[in-house]
Amino acid sequence: MKLSVFQLILLGTFVLGALIGLFVFATYTGKSKTNNTVGTVVIWGTLPESGIQATLTALSQADQSFKSVSYVKKDPATLPSDIAIAIATGASPDLILASQEELHPLEKFISPISTSVISANTFVSTFIDEGRIFMAPGGAGYYGLPFLVDPLVLYSNRSILSSNGVAQPPTTWEALTGLVPHFTVLTPSRQITRGLIALGAYNNVHNARGILSTLFLQQGISITSYSSSATLVSNLGQSSSNNSRGTSVLGFYTQFADPSKVSYTWNTSLSNSTQMFLSGDLTLYFGYASESRYLQSANPNLNFTVSPVPQSQTSTTKGVYGLLYAFMIPRGVKNANGAIQAATLMVGSANQAIAAGATGLVPANLNSLANPPAADPGAAVAYAEALYSQGWLSPAATDVDRVFSGMIGNVISGGSNLGEALGDASRSLGSLLQQ
Repeated sequence: MKLSVFQLILLGTFVLGALIGLFVFATYTGKSKTNNTVGTVVIWGTLPESGIQATLTALSQADQSFKSVSYVKKDPATLPSDIAIAIATGASPDLILASQEELHPLEKFISPISTSVISANTFVSTFIDEGRIFMAPGGAGYYGLPFLVDPLVLYSNRSILSSNGVAQPPTTWEALTGLVPHFTVLTPSRQITRGLIALGAYNNVHNARGILSTLFLQQGISITSYSSSATLVSNLGQSSSNNSRGTSVLGFYTQFADPSKVSYTWNTSLSNSTQMFLSGDLTLYFGYASESRYLQSANPNLNFTVSPVPQSQTSTTKGVYGLLYAFMIPRGVKNANGAIQAATLMVGSANQAIAAGATGLVPANLNSLANPPAADPGAAVAYAEALYSQGWLSPAATDVDRVFSGMIGNVISGGSNLGEALGDASRSLGSLLQQ
C-alpha cells in the first residue's frame, strides 16, 4: 500500500516519539525542577532505612517531585503478612521495595506494571539480565522495576594470602580447593584453628543460601521456573541432567566439611563465618557487596580485598547470585499514578547511581554500570558482576534456609546420599511453592 506524504510524516512522528521515550526512560537524570506531580508516596522496603533515606534526601534536593516520598523499613520475614493486613485495612503503602527473594510470597498482593508503562524491549535493554526475573509470565507486565542489585563477592584477608606467598585470590573453584591444605591450620586431633573458607556446613556459614544458589546457577540449574500453566515449580533433581549436576554441586560443597578429605577446612562447631573472618581466623569469606562497609567498620585493621566469586575453569559463561531489589505496586494502592511515576524516576540511571552510593549496592540500570566509583576498588568488582548476576524465585527465605540446611545436614551426617538429599530438597521446595 502506498502511503501519502501526510501519512509518512505522521508515521515518522510516532517513530521519533517512541525513540525519544526510550531514550528518556533509559537515561533520565532526575535533575528536573518541575512541579511536584508525584504527590505523597509511602515506600515499604527491606533495605536499611539509612541508605534509602539518604537517597530520598539527595533526590528531593535536586527534584521537588520527591519531597513527599517517604520510606519505612520492614522485616523481610513479616513483609507479606504486613502487606496483607495493610491491604485489608485500606492502609496499603504506595510502593514496595524488595528483592526477588520476597517476590513469590508477595506475588498475590502485587499489581503487575503494564507494558504500556514500559515496553518489553525497553525493559530488557534498560536493566541487567537478572531483571527478567520480575517479568510476569505470559507477557502480563512486570512485577517490579529493577532498582539496585547486591551481588555475592569474595572477600580475602590480604595479609594471610601474602604471608603464604599468594598474590591474588582464587578465580576458579578448582584453584580455591587447591589452596585448602596450604591455609587450613589443624590441631593433631583435626580441630580447625584457622580455615580457608566457610563451606560445607550451613547454619554457621553466613550467606550459605546465596553461595549454594550461586553453585546451582553456575551449573545451569535454574532451581525454580514457571510451568506451561504459569505455576512456579522446583527444578532441583527433576531431570536426569539436573540430578547429575545437582549432586555434583552437593558433593563439591560438602567436601569442605568432611574430615577425611584434603579439602577439609570447616565444620559445624566453628563460630559464624563473618566473625571468623573479622577475627582473622578465616582467609576467604563470601559476602554481598553491601557488606564491605560493615566489615571495614567492624574491624578497621582488617586488611581485606574484594574480588569476583570464583567460576568453574571449564565454564564459558559466568554467573553469580545477586539480590535484585525492585519497586513493586501493591494492590489497593491509593496513589497509583504517583507510585508509578516515583518508581520510573528512581530507576533512571542517574538516580540509581545516587542510590548506589548511599547504600553500597549496585545500580540495575545498564547505563550506570559503565562508570563505577573510582575511589572504591570493590565497587568495580561488584559493578562488573552485576552484568552476569542471577537469581531465582523462591519461597520465603526462612523456608529455603530450612530446606537447604536439612539437605546439607543430611549429607554431612551420612543420613542421606547426595541424590536422596537433593530429591528431598526438591520435593520440599515444590510443596512450599504451592502454599
